[in-house]
Amino acid sequence: MADQPPRRPRTLGDARSEAEAAFKKVTAKVAAAPPKPNVAPGIKEQVTLRIDQDVLEFFQEGGPGWQDRINEALRKAAGK
Repeated sequence: MADQPPRRPRTLGDARSEAEAAFKKVTAKVAAAPPKPNVAPGIKEQVTLRIDQDVLEFFQEGGPGWQDRINEALRKAAGK
């Protein structure tokens, strides 16, 4: 207990100030996350994507590389 600062007497004003500070801390808006830095082309990011089974089968019919084919189709659709 020697590590704790000495307690100061509480007054009504202090309790109110402390309550307001606690309320502000809990209700304060969280700053938006910083934007992701631009990444170099060709760097892949793993994501989970839900697509229709028939679309998946279409790309998988071509054998290995189906994920790259889906990526290429998405790039074309995005105008990239």
